[in-house]
Amino acid sequence: MAPLADELAQRFVAGGYRLYLVGGSVRDALLGRLGGADGVDADLDFTTDARPDAVQRLLSGWADRQWDTGIAFGTVGATWRGQTVEITTFRADRYDRLSRNPIVAFGDTIEGDLLRRDFTVNAMAVELTSPDGRRFVDPHNGLAALAARLLDTPAAPEESFADDPLRMLRACRFVSTLGFEVVPRVRAAMTEMAGELERITAERVQAELTKLILGAHSRAGLELLVDTGLAEHVLPELPAMRLAMDEHMQHKDVYTHSLVVLEQAISREEPGKPDLVLRLAALLHDIGKPKTRKLEADGRVSFHHHEVVGAKMTRARLRALKYPKAIIDDVAQLVYLHLRFHGYGNGEWTDSAVRRYVTDAGPLLERLHQLVRSDCTTRNRRRAAALQHSYDTLEERIVALRKQEELDAIRPDLDGNQIMALLGISPGPLVGKAYRHLLALRMERGPLGTAQAEAELRSWAAEQGISQ
Repeated sequence: MAPLADELAQRFVAGGYRLYLVGGSVRDALLGRLGGADGVDADLDFTTDARPDAVQRLLSGWADRQWDTGIAFGTVGATWRGQTVEITTFRADRYDRLSRNPIVAFGDTIEGDLLRRDFTVNAMAVELTSPDGRRFVDPHNGLAALAARLLDTPAAPEESFADDPLRMLRACRFVSTLGFEVVPRVRAAMTEMAGELERITAERVQAELTKLILGAHSRAGLELLVDTGLAEHVLPELPAMRLAMDEHMQHKDVYTHSLVVLEQAISREEPGKPDLVLRLAALLHDIGKPKTRKLEADGRVSFHHHEVVGAKMTRARLRALKYPKAIIDDVAQLVYLHLRFHGYGNGEWTDSAVRRYVTDAGPLLERLHQLVRSDCTTRNRRRAAALQHSYDTLEERIVALRKQEELDAIRPDLDGNQIMALLGISPGPLVGKAYRHLLALRMERGPLGTAQAEAELRSWAAEQGISQ
Protein backbone atom coordinates (compact mmCIF):
# COMPACT_ATOMS: atom_id res chain seq x y z
CA MET A 1 0.00 0.00 0.00
CA ALA A 2 2.86 2.35 0.75
CA PRO A 3 3.46 5.14 -0.04
CA LEU A 4 -0.17 5.87 -0.98
CA ALA A 5 -1.59 4.76 2.38
CA ASP A 6 1.08 6.59 4.35
CA GLU A 7 0.51 9.85 2.50
CA LEU A 8 -3.27 9.56 2.88
CA ALA A 9 -2.93 8.78 6.58
CA GLN A 10 -0.74 11.85 7.12
CA ARG A 11 -3.33 14.10 5.50
CA PHE A 12 -6.17 12.65 7.60
CA VAL A 13 -4.15 12.89 10.83
CA ALA A 14 -3.36 16.53 10.04
CA GLY A 15 -7.07 17.14 9.55
CA GLY A 16 -7.94 15.49 12.86
CA TYR A 17 -9.63 12.43 11.31
CA ARG A 18 -9.19 8.66 11.35
CA LEU A 19 -8.63 6.54 8.26
CA TYR A 20 -8.95 2.78 7.83
CA LEU A 21 -8.21 0.35 5.05
CA VAL A 22 -11.29 -1.83 5.02
CA GLY A 23 -13.35 -4.65 3.52
CA GLY A 24 -12.23 -6.57 0.48
CA SER A 25 -8.90 -4.78 0.41
CA VAL A 26 -7.97 -6.20 3.82
CA ARG A 27 -9.32 -9.63 2.95
CA ASP A 28 -7.39 -9.81 -0.30
CA ALA A 29 -4.21 -8.52 1.33
CA LEU A 30 -4.41 -11.31 3.92
CA LEU A 31 -5.02 -13.82 1.12
CA GLY A 32 -2.01 -12.53 -0.83
CA ARG A 33 -4.28 -11.34 -3.64
CA LEU A 34 -3.99 -7.57 -3.27
CA GLY A 35 -2.23 -5.65 -6.01
CA GLY A 36 -3.84 -7.26 -9.02
CA ALA A 37 -2.79 -10.85 -8.25
CA ASP A 38 -5.13 -13.57 -9.51
CA GLY A 39 -7.09 -11.05 -11.52
CA VAL A 40 -8.08 -9.04 -8.42
CA ASP A 41 -8.21 -5.27 -8.79
CA ALA A 42 -5.49 -3.32 -7.02
CA ASP A 43 -8.03 -0.63 -6.03
CA LEU A 44 -8.11 0.20 -2.32
CA ASP A 45 -11.15 0.87 -0.13
CA PHE A 46 -10.93 3.14 2.88
CA THR A 47 -13.39 4.33 5.49
CA THR A 48 -13.20 7.35 7.76
CA ASP A 49 -15.05 9.40 10.35
CA ALA A 50 -14.64 12.43 8.06
CA ARG A 51 -17.78 13.52 6.21
CA PRO A 52 -17.64 13.55 2.38
CA ASP A 53 -17.06 17.30 2.08
CA ALA A 54 -14.11 17.03 4.45
CA VAL A 55 -12.72 14.09 2.45
CA GLN A 56 -12.89 16.16 -0.73
CA ARG A 57 -10.95 18.97 0.94
CA LEU A 58 -8.31 16.55 2.22
CA LEU A 59 -7.84 15.05 -1.26
CA SER A 60 -7.67 18.42 -2.98
CA GLY A 61 -4.13 19.16 -4.10
CA TRP A 62 -3.04 15.55 -3.48
CA ALA A 63 -5.13 13.39 -5.82
CA ASP A 64 -4.53 13.53 -9.56
CA ARG A 65 -8.29 13.38 -10.01
CA GLN A 66 -11.35 12.88 -7.84
CA TRP A 67 -15.03 12.28 -8.48
CA ASP A 68 -18.25 12.36 -6.49
CA THR A 69 -20.56 9.94 -8.32
CA GLY A 70 -21.04 8.01 -5.06
CA ILE A 71 -21.15 10.97 -2.75
CA ALA A 72 -24.85 10.44 -1.94
CA PHE A 73 -23.72 7.21 -0.29
CA GLY A 74 -20.76 8.87 1.40
CA THR A 75 -18.13 7.76 -1.11
CA VAL A 76 -15.46 9.92 -2.72
CA GLY A 77 -13.30 8.39 -5.44
CA ALA A 78 -9.84 9.48 -6.51
CA THR A 79 -6.72 8.43 -8.38
CA TRP A 80 -3.13 9.04 -7.30
CA ARG A 81 -0.27 8.09 -9.60
CA GLY A 82 -2.53 5.63 -11.43
CA GLN A 83 -3.83 4.01 -8.22
CA THR A 84 -7.60 4.17 -7.59
CA VAL A 85 -8.97 4.69 -4.10
CA GLU A 86 -12.47 5.03 -2.69
CA ILE A 87 -12.99 6.65 0.70
CA THR A 88 -16.37 6.23 2.38
CA THR A 89 -17.62 7.89 5.53
CA PHE A 90 -18.61 5.48 8.33
CA ARG A 91 -22.10 4.19 7.59
CA ALA A 92 -24.98 3.20 9.85
CA ASP A 93 -27.61 2.59 7.18
CA ARG A 94 -31.15 1.34 7.56
CA TYR A 95 -33.11 -0.45 4.82
CA ASP A 96 -36.77 -0.21 3.90
CA ARG A 97 -36.69 -3.96 3.07
CA LEU A 98 -38.92 -3.39 0.04
CA SER A 99 -35.87 -2.87 -2.15
CA ARG A 100 -32.14 -3.13 -1.50
CA ASN A 101 -31.68 0.65 -1.44
CA PRO A 102 -30.34 1.87 1.90
CA ILE A 103 -31.58 4.89 3.77
CA VAL A 104 -28.11 6.39 4.06
CA ALA A 105 -27.02 7.41 7.53
CA PHE A 106 -23.48 8.25 8.57
CA GLY A 107 -21.98 6.52 11.58
CA ASP A 108 -19.47 7.52 14.22
CA THR A 109 -17.39 4.38 14.86
CA ILE A 110 -15.48 1.81 12.86
CA GLU A 111 -17.17 -0.95 14.85
CA GLY A 112 -20.62 0.25 13.81
CA ASP A 113 -19.50 0.49 10.21
CA LEU A 114 -18.11 -3.05 10.17
CA LEU A 115 -21.30 -4.48 11.71
CA ARG A 116 -23.32 -3.49 8.61
CA ARG A 117 -21.03 -5.29 6.17
CA ASP A 118 -21.99 -8.48 4.35
CA PHE A 119 -19.56 -11.11 5.73
CA THR A 120 -17.08 -11.25 8.59
CA VAL A 121 -14.18 -11.76 6.16
CA ASN A 122 -15.13 -8.36 4.72
CA ALA A 123 -15.62 -6.80 8.17
CA MET A 124 -11.96 -6.33 9.05
CA ALA A 125 -10.04 -3.07 8.95
CA VAL A 126 -6.55 -1.67 9.44
CA GLU A 127 -6.38 1.72 11.11
CA LEU A 128 -3.71 3.82 9.43
CA THR A 129 -3.96 6.83 11.73
CA SER A 130 -3.43 5.20 15.13
CA PRO A 131 -0.83 6.96 17.35
CA ASP A 132 0.70 3.54 18.01
CA GLY A 133 1.09 2.63 14.36
CA ARG A 134 -1.19 0.51 12.21
CA ARG A 135 -3.90 -1.23 14.21
CA PHE A 136 -5.82 -4.31 13.10
CA VAL A 137 -9.56 -4.08 13.83
CA ASP A 138 -11.52 -7.35 13.80
CA PRO A 139 -14.59 -7.22 16.07
CA HIS A 140 -16.32 -10.16 14.34
CA ASN A 141 -13.46 -12.67 14.15
CA GLY A 142 -13.09 -12.27 10.40
CA LEU A 143 -9.46 -13.36 10.49
CA ALA A 144 -10.40 -16.72 12.04
CA ALA A 145 -13.14 -17.15 9.42
CA LEU A 146 -10.66 -16.28 6.70
CA ALA A 147 -8.18 -18.86 7.97
CA ALA A 148 -10.95 -21.48 8.07
CA ARG A 149 -12.27 -20.28 4.67
CA LEU A 150 -15.76 -19.82 6.07
CA LEU A 151 -18.44 -17.27 5.21
CA ASP A 152 -20.47 -15.92 8.12
CA THR A 153 -22.30 -12.64 8.67
CA PRO A 154 -21.42 -10.03 11.32
CA ALA A 155 -25.07 -9.66 12.27
CA ALA A 156 -27.68 -12.42 12.19
CA PRO A 157 -27.87 -13.65 8.57
CA GLU A 158 -31.64 -13.18 8.50
CA GLU A 159 -31.14 -9.49 9.31
CA SER A 160 -28.29 -9.09 6.84
CA PHE A 161 -30.16 -10.75 3.96
CA ALA A 162 -33.40 -8.91 4.72
CA ASP A 163 -31.47 -5.66 4.39
CA ASP A 164 -29.87 -6.72 1.10
CA PRO A 165 -30.95 -10.04 -0.48
CA LEU A 166 -28.18 -9.72 -3.07
CA ARG A 167 -25.81 -10.78 -0.30
CA MET A 168 -27.12 -14.34 -0.63
CA LEU A 169 -26.05 -14.43 -4.25
CA ARG A 170 -22.77 -12.80 -3.26
CA ALA A 171 -22.18 -15.69 -0.86
CA CYS A 172 -22.40 -18.08 -3.81
CA ARG A 173 -20.00 -15.83 -5.70
CA PHE A 174 -17.43 -15.91 -2.90
CA VAL A 175 -17.70 -19.69 -2.73
CA SER A 176 -16.81 -19.69 -6.42
CA THR A 177 -14.12 -17.02 -6.49
CA LEU A 178 -12.45 -17.63 -3.11
CA GLY A 179 -13.13 -21.32 -2.52
CA PHE A 180 -14.91 -20.64 0.78
CA GLU A 181 -17.83 -22.49 2.42
CA VAL A 182 -20.87 -20.95 4.09
CA VAL A 183 -21.52 -21.75 7.74
CA PRO A 184 -24.72 -23.67 8.57
CA ARG A 185 -26.68 -20.67 9.84
CA VAL A 186 -25.93 -18.73 6.66
CA ARG A 187 -26.94 -21.67 4.46
CA ALA A 188 -30.17 -22.07 6.43
CA ALA A 189 -31.02 -18.38 6.07
CA MET A 190 -30.27 -18.46 2.33
CA THR A 191 -32.59 -21.44 1.92
CA GLU A 192 -35.37 -19.85 3.94
CA MET A 193 -35.09 -16.44 2.30
CA ALA A 194 -34.30 -17.37 -1.31
CA GLY A 195 -37.52 -15.75 -2.51
CA GLU A 196 -36.31 -12.36 -1.28
CA LEU A 197 -33.98 -12.31 -4.27
CA GLU A 198 -37.01 -11.32 -6.38
CA ARG A 199 -36.54 -7.80 -4.97
CA ILE A 200 -33.25 -7.42 -6.83
CA THR A 201 -33.03 -6.07 -10.38
CA ALA A 202 -31.99 -8.44 -13.17
CA GLU A 203 -28.93 -6.32 -13.92
CA ARG A 204 -27.52 -6.75 -10.41
CA VAL A 205 -28.33 -10.45 -10.36
CA GLN A 206 -26.58 -10.88 -13.70
CA ALA A 207 -23.47 -9.07 -12.48
CA GLU A 208 -23.13 -11.43 -9.49
CA LEU A 209 -23.96 -14.52 -11.56
CA THR A 210 -21.30 -13.58 -14.09
CA LYS A 211 -18.65 -13.24 -11.38
CA LEU A 212 -19.76 -16.59 -9.94
CA ILE A 213 -19.51 -18.38 -13.29
CA LEU A 214 -16.08 -16.87 -13.96
CA GLY A 215 -14.75 -18.01 -10.57
CA ALA A 216 -12.11 -20.67 -10.07
CA HIS A 217 -14.59 -22.85 -8.16
CA SER A 218 -17.71 -22.14 -10.19
CA ARG A 219 -19.16 -25.64 -9.73
CA ALA A 220 -19.21 -25.22 -5.95
CA GLY A 221 -20.84 -21.80 -6.28
CA LEU A 222 -23.51 -23.15 -8.62
CA GLU A 223 -24.21 -26.13 -6.37
CA LEU A 224 -24.81 -23.76 -3.46
CA LEU A 225 -27.07 -21.68 -5.70
CA VAL A 226 -29.15 -24.76 -6.52
CA ASP A 227 -29.10 -26.41 -3.08
CA THR A 228 -30.38 -23.29 -1.32
CA GLY A 229 -33.16 -22.68 -3.85
CA LEU A 230 -31.66 -19.39 -5.06
CA ALA A 231 -31.30 -20.81 -8.56
CA GLU A 232 -35.10 -20.98 -8.84
CA HIS A 233 -35.04 -17.19 -8.88
CA VAL A 234 -31.91 -16.74 -10.98
CA LEU A 235 -31.48 -19.66 -13.37
CA PRO A 236 -34.43 -22.04 -12.85
CA GLU A 237 -33.45 -24.16 -15.86
CA LEU A 238 -30.42 -25.38 -13.91
CA PRO A 239 -32.22 -27.22 -11.07
CA ALA A 240 -34.83 -28.40 -13.59
CA MET A 241 -32.14 -30.55 -15.20
CA ARG A 242 -32.04 -32.72 -12.09
CA LEU A 243 -35.25 -34.32 -13.31
CA ALA A 244 -33.87 -35.84 -16.51
CA MET A 245 -31.56 -38.86 -16.88
CA ASP A 246 -29.12 -38.40 -19.73
CA GLU A 247 -29.20 -40.73 -22.72
CA HIS A 248 -25.99 -42.54 -21.79
CA MET A 249 -27.33 -43.53 -18.35
CA GLN A 250 -23.92 -42.59 -16.96
CA HIS A 251 -24.97 -39.77 -14.63
CA LYS A 252 -27.48 -39.36 -11.87
CA ASP A 253 -29.03 -36.56 -13.90
CA VAL A 254 -28.38 -34.03 -16.63
CA TYR A 255 -27.63 -31.41 -13.97
CA THR A 256 -24.61 -33.33 -12.72
CA HIS A 257 -23.49 -33.99 -16.29
CA SER A 258 -23.68 -30.28 -17.09
CA LEU A 259 -21.53 -29.39 -14.09
CA VAL A 260 -18.92 -31.92 -15.21
CA VAL A 261 -18.98 -30.47 -18.73
CA LEU A 262 -18.48 -27.00 -17.22
CA GLU A 263 -15.45 -28.19 -15.25
CA GLN A 264 -13.97 -29.85 -18.33
CA ALA A 265 -14.54 -26.72 -20.41
CA ILE A 266 -12.77 -24.64 -17.77
CA SER A 267 -9.81 -27.01 -17.91
CA ARG A 268 -9.50 -26.25 -21.64
CA GLU A 269 -9.37 -22.47 -21.23
CA GLU A 270 -6.19 -20.51 -21.64
CA PRO A 271 -4.76 -20.11 -18.12
CA GLY A 272 -5.83 -16.89 -16.46
CA LYS A 273 -8.42 -16.10 -19.15
CA PRO A 274 -11.86 -17.36 -18.08
CA ASP A 275 -14.30 -17.46 -20.99
CA LEU A 276 -17.84 -16.44 -20.03
CA VAL A 277 -19.38 -17.51 -23.35
CA LEU A 278 -17.80 -20.97 -23.22
CA ARG A 279 -18.74 -21.46 -19.57
CA LEU A 280 -22.35 -20.40 -20.10
CA ALA A 281 -22.64 -22.68 -23.13
CA ALA A 282 -21.18 -25.61 -21.18
CA LEU A 283 -23.58 -25.04 -18.31
CA LEU A 284 -26.66 -24.55 -20.50
CA HIS A 285 -25.98 -26.88 -23.44
CA ASP A 286 -28.52 -29.47 -22.22
CA ILE A 287 -31.22 -27.24 -20.71
CA GLY A 288 -33.60 -28.37 -23.46
CA LYS A 289 -33.54 -31.98 -22.24
CA PRO A 290 -36.29 -31.79 -19.59
CA LYS A 291 -38.75 -30.42 -22.17
CA THR A 292 -37.82 -33.01 -24.81
CA ARG A 293 -37.49 -36.05 -22.55
CA LYS A 294 -39.24 -39.14 -23.96
CA LEU A 295 -39.30 -42.76 -22.82
CA GLU A 296 -38.77 -44.98 -25.86
CA ALA A 297 -40.28 -48.44 -26.42
CA ASP A 298 -36.98 -50.15 -25.58
CA GLY A 299 -36.87 -48.41 -22.19
CA ARG A 300 -34.21 -45.87 -23.10
CA VAL A 301 -34.68 -42.17 -22.62
CA SER A 302 -34.33 -39.83 -25.61
CA PHE A 303 -34.09 -36.06 -25.94
CA HIS A 304 -34.68 -35.49 -29.66
CA HIS A 305 -34.01 -31.93 -30.85
CA HIS A 306 -33.08 -30.77 -27.37
CA GLU A 307 -30.37 -28.59 -28.90
CA VAL A 308 -33.02 -26.61 -30.83
CA VAL A 309 -35.27 -26.22 -27.80
CA GLY A 310 -32.25 -25.50 -25.60
CA ALA A 311 -31.02 -22.70 -27.86
CA LYS A 312 -34.42 -20.99 -27.61
CA MET A 313 -34.49 -21.43 -23.83
CA THR A 314 -30.97 -20.07 -23.58
CA ARG A 315 -31.91 -16.94 -25.47
CA ALA A 316 -34.97 -16.39 -23.29
CA ARG A 317 -33.11 -16.82 -20.00
CA LEU A 318 -30.08 -14.70 -20.94
CA ARG A 319 -32.38 -11.95 -22.20
CA ALA A 320 -34.26 -12.03 -18.90
CA LEU A 321 -30.92 -11.64 -17.13
CA LYS A 322 -30.08 -8.63 -19.32
CA TYR A 323 -26.95 -10.09 -20.88
CA PRO A 324 -25.60 -8.21 -23.92
CA LYS A 325 -26.94 -9.35 -27.27
CA ALA A 326 -23.53 -10.50 -28.48
CA ILE A 327 -23.17 -12.88 -25.53
CA ILE A 328 -26.73 -14.16 -25.97
CA ASP A 329 -26.18 -14.83 -29.67
CA ASP A 330 -22.89 -16.64 -29.13
CA VAL A 331 -24.05 -18.82 -26.24
CA ALA A 332 -27.31 -19.77 -27.98
CA GLN A 333 -25.47 -20.68 -31.17
CA LEU A 334 -23.07 -22.94 -29.29
CA VAL A 335 -25.99 -24.66 -27.57
CA TYR A 336 -27.64 -25.12 -30.96
CA LEU A 337 -24.50 -26.57 -32.55
CA HIS A 338 -23.18 -28.74 -29.72
CA LEU A 339 -24.75 -31.94 -31.07
CA ARG A 340 -23.78 -31.42 -34.71
CA PHE A 341 -20.52 -33.33 -34.31
CA HIS A 342 -22.30 -36.51 -33.25
CA GLY A 343 -23.50 -36.93 -36.83
CA TYR A 344 -19.86 -37.27 -37.87
CA GLY A 345 -19.77 -40.93 -36.84
CA ASN A 346 -16.63 -42.61 -38.12
CA GLY A 347 -15.70 -39.80 -40.45
CA GLU A 348 -18.39 -40.25 -43.09
CA TRP A 349 -18.97 -36.52 -43.54
CA THR A 350 -18.33 -35.18 -47.00
CA ASP A 351 -16.13 -32.14 -47.51
CA SER A 352 -19.38 -30.23 -48.00
CA ALA A 353 -20.61 -31.23 -44.54
CA VAL A 354 -17.30 -30.18 -42.99
CA ARG A 355 -17.54 -26.83 -44.74
CA ARG A 356 -21.04 -26.31 -43.38
CA TYR A 357 -19.92 -27.21 -39.86
CA VAL A 358 -17.20 -24.57 -40.01
CA THR A 359 -19.40 -21.99 -41.72
CA ASP A 360 -22.24 -22.41 -39.20
CA ALA A 361 -19.81 -22.11 -36.29
CA GLY A 362 -18.10 -19.07 -37.80
CA PRO A 363 -15.94 -17.25 -35.24
CA LEU A 364 -17.22 -19.64 -32.55
CA LEU A 365 -15.42 -22.64 -34.06
CA GLU A 366 -12.64 -22.85 -31.46
CA ARG A 367 -15.16 -22.57 -28.64
CA LEU A 368 -17.28 -25.23 -30.33
CA HIS A 369 -14.24 -27.52 -30.41
CA GLN A 370 -13.78 -26.99 -26.67
CA LEU A 371 -17.47 -27.47 -25.89
CA VAL A 372 -17.84 -30.68 -27.90
CA ARG A 373 -14.73 -32.22 -26.37
CA SER A 374 -15.90 -31.20 -22.90
CA ASP A 375 -19.29 -32.79 -23.51
CA CYS A 376 -17.68 -36.23 -23.49
CA THR A 377 -18.22 -37.41 -19.90
CA THR A 378 -18.62 -41.14 -20.41
CA ARG A 379 -16.80 -43.38 -17.93
CA ASN A 380 -16.19 -45.92 -20.69
CA ARG A 381 -12.57 -45.22 -21.54
CA ARG A 382 -12.74 -46.95 -24.92
CA ARG A 383 -15.78 -44.92 -25.95
CA ALA A 384 -14.21 -41.69 -24.68
CA ALA A 385 -11.00 -42.37 -26.60
CA ALA A 386 -12.99 -43.17 -29.75
CA LEU A 387 -14.95 -39.90 -29.50
CA GLN A 388 -11.82 -37.84 -28.98
CA HIS A 389 -10.08 -39.59 -31.89
CA SER A 390 -13.08 -38.94 -34.11
CA TYR A 391 -12.99 -35.27 -33.23
CA ASP A 392 -9.25 -35.19 -33.82
CA THR A 393 -9.86 -36.39 -37.38
CA LEU A 394 -12.57 -33.78 -37.90
CA GLU A 395 -10.24 -30.99 -36.76
CA GLU A 396 -7.51 -32.34 -39.04
CA ARG A 397 -9.91 -32.25 -41.99
CA ILE A 398 -10.92 -28.69 -41.12
CA VAL A 399 -7.27 -27.62 -41.08
CA ALA A 400 -6.64 -29.33 -44.41
CA LEU A 401 -9.68 -27.75 -46.06
CA ARG A 402 -8.74 -24.35 -44.72
CA LYS A 403 -5.37 -24.60 -46.36
CA GLN A 404 -6.97 -25.61 -49.64
CA GLU A 405 -9.84 -23.20 -49.75
CA GLU A 406 -9.45 -20.46 -47.11
CA LEU A 407 -12.57 -21.92 -45.56
CA ASP A 408 -13.20 -19.08 -43.16
CA ALA A 409 -14.06 -16.74 -46.04
CA ILE A 410 -16.10 -18.94 -48.37
CA ARG A 411 -17.75 -16.90 -51.09
CA PRO A 412 -19.27 -17.84 -54.45
CA ASP A 413 -16.91 -17.74 -57.41
CA LEU A 414 -18.84 -14.73 -58.78
CA ASP A 415 -19.83 -11.64 -56.85
CA GLY A 416 -23.02 -9.61 -57.18
CA ASN A 417 -21.64 -7.27 -59.83
CA GLN A 418 -20.47 -10.18 -61.97
CA ILE A 419 -23.86 -11.88 -61.64
CA MET A 420 -25.72 -8.73 -62.74
CA ALA A 421 -23.35 -8.18 -65.69
CA LEU A 422 -23.60 -11.78 -66.90
CA LEU A 423 -27.40 -12.01 -66.61
CA GLY A 424 -28.08 -8.40 -67.57
CA ILE A 425 -30.22 -7.75 -64.48
CA SER A 426 -30.49 -4.87 -62.03
CA PRO A 427 -30.01 -4.99 -58.24
CA GLY A 428 -32.85 -6.82 -56.53
CA PRO A 429 -34.01 -10.13 -55.04
CA LEU A 430 -33.03 -12.05 -58.17
CA VAL A 431 -29.38 -11.20 -57.64
CA GLY A 432 -29.53 -12.62 -54.11
CA LYS A 433 -31.23 -15.76 -55.36
CA ALA A 434 -28.50 -16.32 -57.95
CA TYR A 435 -25.82 -15.58 -55.36
CA ARG A 436 -27.25 -18.17 -52.97
CA HIS A 437 -27.36 -20.74 -55.76
CA LEU A 438 -23.68 -20.22 -56.52
CA LEU A 439 -22.84 -20.30 -52.81
CA ALA A 440 -24.63 -23.65 -52.46
CA LEU A 441 -22.60 -25.02 -55.37
CA ARG A 442 -19.45 -23.66 -53.78
CA MET A 443 -20.26 -25.33 -50.47
CA GLU A 444 -21.08 -28.62 -52.17
CA ARG A 445 -18.31 -28.87 -54.73
CA GLY A 446 -15.56 -26.53 -53.61
CA PRO A 447 -14.02 -23.82 -55.84
CA LEU A 448 -15.46 -23.88 -59.37
CA GLY A 449 -13.35 -21.26 -61.08
CA THR A 450 -14.77 -18.31 -63.00
CA ALA A 451 -15.51 -20.12 -66.28
CA GLN A 452 -17.33 -23.04 -64.63
CA ALA A 453 -19.25 -20.70 -62.32
CA GLU A 454 -20.42 -18.65 -65.29
CA ALA A 455 -21.59 -21.81 -67.07
CA GLU A 456 -23.46 -22.97 -63.97
CA LEU A 457 -25.07 -19.56 -63.61
CA ARG A 458 -26.25 -19.55 -67.23
CA SER A 459 -27.69 -23.02 -66.79
CA TRP A 460 -29.49 -21.96 -63.62
CA ALA A 461 -30.84 -18.80 -65.31
CA ALA A 462 -32.23 -20.87 -68.16
CA GLU A 463 -34.04 -23.14 -65.68
CA GLN A 464 -35.48 -20.05 -64.01
CA GLY A 465 -36.67 -18.65 -67.34
CA ILE A 466 -34.31 -15.69 -67.16
CA SER A 467 -33.42 -14.40 -70.61
CA GLN A 468 -29.74 -13.53 -71.02
